[in-house]
Amino acid sequence: MNLELLQKAANVVRGLSMDGVQRANSGHPGLPMGAADFATVLWTQFLTHNPANPGWFNRDRFVLSGGHGSMLLYSLLHLSGYDLPLSELQNFRQWGSHTPGHPEYGDTPGVETTTGPLGQGLANAVGMALAESSLAARFNKPEMPVVDHFTYCMVGDGDLEEGISHEVASFAGHNKLGKLIVLYDDNNITIDGKTELSFSENVLQRFAAYGWHTQKVDGHDMAAVAAALETARQATGQPSLIACQTIIGKGSPNKAGTSHVHGSPLGEEEVTLSKAALGLPDEEFYIPDDVRAFFREALDKGKAAEEDWNRLLARYQEAYPQEAQVFAQLGKEDVSALQVADFEPGQALATRSASGAILDQLAAQLPSLLGGSADLTPSNNTYPKGETSYSPDNRSGRYIHYGVREFGMGAIMNGLALHGGVIPYGGTFFVFSDYMRSAMRMAALMGLRVVFVLTHDSIGLGEDGPTHQPVEHLSSLRAMPNMMVFRPADANETIAGWQLALANTDGPTSLVLTRQKLPVYDRAAQGYAPAALAARGGYIFCEDDDFTAILLASGSELEIALEARKLLNDQGIGVRVVSMPSTDIFDKQDAAYRQEVLPPNVRVRVAVEAGATWGWERYVGLDGAVLGLDRFGASAPYKTIYRELGLTAERVKELTLQVMKNILINEKQ
Repeated sequence: MNLELLQKAANVVRGLSMDGVQRANSGHPGLPMGAADFATVLWTQFLTHNPANPGWFNRDRFVLSGGHGSMLLYSLLHLSGYDLPLSELQNFRQWGSHTPGHPEYGDTPGVETTTGPLGQGLANAVGMALAESSLAARFNKPEMPVVDHFTYCMVGDGDLEEGISHEVASFAGHNKLGKLIVLYDDNNITIDGKTELSFSENVLQRFAAYGWHTQKVDGHDMAAVAAALETARQATGQPSLIACQTIIGKGSPNKAGTSHVHGSPLGEEEVTLSKAALGLPDEEFYIPDDVRAFFREALDKGKAAEEDWNRLLARYQEAYPQEAQVFAQLGKEDVSALQVADFEPGQALATRSASGAILDQLAAQLPSLLGGSADLTPSNNTYPKGETSYSPDNRSGRYIHYGVREFGMGAIMNGLALHGGVIPYGGTFFVFSDYMRSAMRMAALMGLRVVFVLTHDSIGLGEDGPTHQPVEHLSSLRAMPNMMVFRPADANETIAGWQLALANTDGPTSLVLTRQKLPVYDRAAQGYAPAALAARGGYIFCEDDDFTAILLASGSELEIALEARKLLNDQGIGVRVVSMPSTDIFDKQDAAYRQEVLPPNVRVRVAVEAGATWGWERYVGLDGAVLGLDRFGASAPYKTIYRELGLTAERVKELTLQVMKNILINEKQ
């Protein structure tokens, strides 16, 4: 190990980072300058990756959890030979660049996950390590480790202050994820000042209590960092934390070690002084030939490592053809070929129970499916029959017990999806989607195929009361870009929801399911439309000849709309009932179809849903009405709550008549 060249390389990383921030006049130079030494050791001496093929499956993963320090990652990617030209570093934080202010998955080659909301990068890394552990247990054979790589994550004080870090570090320690190595940039500085203002626990003792292997080194002593990394790689029975004590902004004569260097450009004068202190010429984006060549060794090393793996995979395919075929298709299965039996009509079944029965069938056909629950397994119905639980003693188990860690579960699932080879799903009560909302948002932002199974979807859960009764959550999730929200009205619509979720490779899906039993409609006998039409988001469930009113509903309230139809029929009013399990899917249908379902000339429209009324005005129009809940729920048997809060067929009938009356009055004026 050439320590002199390593130090020179780290200083070049510092120079590129401060130049990128200064050119943009925006960004965070402190983290890249402070962490450059141990990051350079990791990237040049330990990280197994192929810059020419960033998606190589058996690569090590590197996650920069403190995404504000993105210029560190961009500098390392460029120097290592990824398709990230120097012009992109010079265009840092500018419109259309591949070097946004925080690393974004899909925008920049080599960026494994979008980071910035602190703590979630660590959680993603835990998910990646979990995926590696699960797939290795299921597919590796003696002398043929086709899944064998490390996940490295760099965190800072801010990451470890976030509550999610406690959730996922506890989870990783309990599950002994030994291929996870976390480098802690221990610089004792936050935006406000020194960490002692708000942060005083002993981090190593904390992680040791979780069951982690821990070490502490001078983060600027490259030989010590290398030794610590080697030790961590050998501690395969535990995840590892290496606390690297560093000076934030190291190299800056006047700002190093202070909060002033955290989130502001150094200023041109300080950049010049810093370069002089680091032995760099006063030249923007300076890269000497020897440093470039040193980093670019990653290209040859990566090519050789991937070729070795391909040869191993060829031997594996010859020795274990059946397993190899399954392994090759993980995450790429033809989900349209999955077979799920329809539910027999005439019974009453909660959609959470229907979902559980569907999962029993899907898990047997879909090897990449990996699910779990945040300690609500019996309530979420997420444990498929025939499967076993993942644990340190049974890593091939395909069911994850996340514990009471909703936020951690959501972000770990994102890491599973990012790793590849698995399709993750996870269950909790719908009301607790609040806890993991930021992880759900990140899944939507990254376009990840993650399935959130959200049960106990409304006041229908009854006696547990308003603390557990989601009211605003449907509207909230529907407002999230790229989040598919599906609330089925019966068991067979639930099949359509799962089919859509698995086919949705460009973003996450929220399946919103009932606790209470709902009728399984005898669609053929009753003249109702096939449940398969639910795949269009909204569809004509049933209608009378010459209908003059439209009733819209999602989920359990479809039953109310159907009862209201009968009441209106008794008064000689023809009705069309529209089932709307997914407004976002319906909105993506062509205009002709949407107008076929909701003809503009039929202005008498009433929507009913056990949630906030916001959003339904798009479908009922200015003349229509929405019956919902713009208040919190109550504790009582669910039928009593529906009655007392006015979510009844009688109330839908009254609103429909009032809408008709108002339209007539307005037309006469």
